[in-house]
Amino acid sequence: MRRIPKPTDSELSILRILWEEGPCEVKVVAERLSAEKKKLVGYTTALKLLQLMHEKGLVLRDESSRSHKYAAKHKRTDIQQNVLRAIADRAFGGDILEMAMRAVSSTPASPQELAEIEALINKLKTK
Repeated sequence: MRRIPKPTDSELSILRILWEEGPCEVKVVAERLSAEKKKLVGYTTALKLLQLMHEKGLVLRDESSRSHKYAAKHKRTDIQQNVLRAIADRAFGGDILEMAMRAVSSTPASPQELAEIEALINKLKTK
């Protein structure tokens, strides 16, 4: 299994933008970050974060045009699995069952969400 770098909270915010938007320029990332955080995130700040993420192996950079475009290097599910594993290890001593139970019981789930969880459990049982 390939090693995927652990993103910081700021890097996760940028990755969410790239997963939703697809490859985009720094300007778009800065604008979306500003809207999400409800405070101005400057172009140079977004650029520096993207450059660090590129060096870290979290994003790809397309330098074929004047304005470079950045894209997520890893799938959303791969990053999410790594983040969850790290949380499970740190907060739950690696106990995935305890983490899942705490996640489901700590916030009220809608009937639709509960049905989706039940469908996933049934699917996993048949494997």
